Amino acid sequence: MEIHLPPDQEAHITALAAKTGRSAEELVSEAIELWEHENTQALAQLRQSCDEAEAAIRRGEGIEITPENMRALAEDIGKRGRARLAAEQTAKTR
Repeated sequence: MEIHLPPDQEAHITALAAKTGRSAEELVSEAIELWEHENTQALAQLRQSCDEAEAAIRRGEGIEITPENMRALAEDIGKRGRARLAAEQTAKTR
């Protein structure tokens, strides 16, 4: 299979290959393996979270969803998201 990368990515891989003494093919192969591993781990974590949530519901630990608590949840998510974005922007300017 032949894959064509954008020039900036190709330049990055070429420079990294020269720096490490490894071939571009080795670097790309390792990157794909790492990506597959990370996705497998993320899926396993998601499945575990779902299993834990289902177990909590079976134990009666769930909460009833109402328009009021959904609004509160949405507001909380928005507040935390804005705080996280502000923190990231502050970190970038340092």
